Amino acid sequence: MSTPFIPGSGERDVRLDVFRGLTLITIFINHVPGNAFEHLTSRNFGFSDAAEAFVLMSGIAVGLAYSRGFKTGDMGQAVLRVWRRACTLYVAHVVTTMIAIAIIAWGILYLNAIEMVERVNFARLLDRPLSAMIGLPALGHQLGYFNILPLYFVLLLVSPVYIMIGLLNRWAMVGCAALVWLLAAHFRINLPNFPNPGGWFFNPFAWQFIYAVGIAGGLAALEGRKFVPFHPGLFWGASAFLLFSLLWAKLSMGAFPGSSILPFYIAGSDKTFLSLPRLVHALALAYVATNIAGMGAFLSRRAFAPIALMGQNGLAVFVTGSVLSIVLQVFRTRYETTVLQDGALLLSGILLQYCVALFLSAISEKKSRKRKIAGEAATRSSPSLVQAYTSGS
Repeated sequence: MSTPFIPGSGERDVRLDVFRGLTLITIFINHVPGNAFEHLTSRNFGFSDAAEAFVLMSGIAVGLAYSRGFKTGDMGQAVLRVWRRACTLYVAHVVTTMIAIAIIAWGILYLNAIEMVERVNFARLLDRPLSAMIGLPALGHQLGYFNILPLYFVLLLVSPVYIMIGLLNRWAMVGCAALVWLLAAHFRINLPNFPNPGGWFFNPFAWQFIYAVGIAGGLAALEGRKFVPFHPGLFWGASAFLLFSLLWAKLSMGAFPGSSILPFYIAGSDKTFLSLPRLVHALALAYVATNIAGMGAFLSRRAFAPIALMGQNGLAVFVTGSVLSIVLQVFRTRYETTVLQDGALLLSGILLQYCVALFLSAISEKKSRKRKIAGEAATRSSPSLVQAYTSGS
């Protein structure tokens, strides 16, 4: 079986980086609706799609990156560190949204891309601009395809609570998250949209469940273990469910059995409230993918290095992909494209996202080298403890 992330080894888990990179590429393709290649993405082969994978892996990353501060450091500083990251996401979302609004407005003015108004929830900016100006920074009004970062922002705000509970008992944390999910779905609790009616497309009260499972996985990985250990029966059961969901999706079998009797969140496919089939499918996929023998070694090959690099720079790649997807949406409303042209446009967008990741990684490596050189220089210029003791005596 593949070895879990062990922090003492000083190595990153390449599986997490590659899977995050693949998820970002999938989201980019899906955010250009109507292209020929969206039929090849994960949402066509089961009940869940890239959004569930994104949130699950975000939880894992938070558990890995921030939980140590809650165990060994100052609690206030640990909380502030998480919230600083949340503020970064908020700024990234607002700035990206403003850029998208400018792109869409340009497309409407100069390319007659009127279809974009309804497609991306742009109408309120035209008929109720003052209300939209309030809703945008308050995260109540979200453009279509710009819903994930607001969800992640809210989840980061509550992450310290989950981490503290998880450090005491990971199953208790997941149990609390499951209860919140159940109550939110049953009573249809959601954050409000403004100025539109209704609630958020990604309901944070529902999606925190899969996020909490991710945090639990990250906490377990820091101890060199898996949150749910490998068991042959569970592995093959999860595999069977994935096969069942594949057949259901490809054969277009429609509503689930009992959907007319059971609650919508138990036997439905609702995305806003993260219905049970979607949740179970995402977790089963994660369990099988991380327990396939040799998966870590396979994904460590050089061919996956660019994808892993994109996963390591997830926020920048996601923001770049969001802007590029809006550009392509505007372009494709004005010009019809062939399969080859779709492929060229999408490949160009993915390459641009990779270049962003490559650029940021080069800057990070340069800063690391400077810190290392400065640390070595300081060590050489400072006497050792033994030297200081002998010279003092």
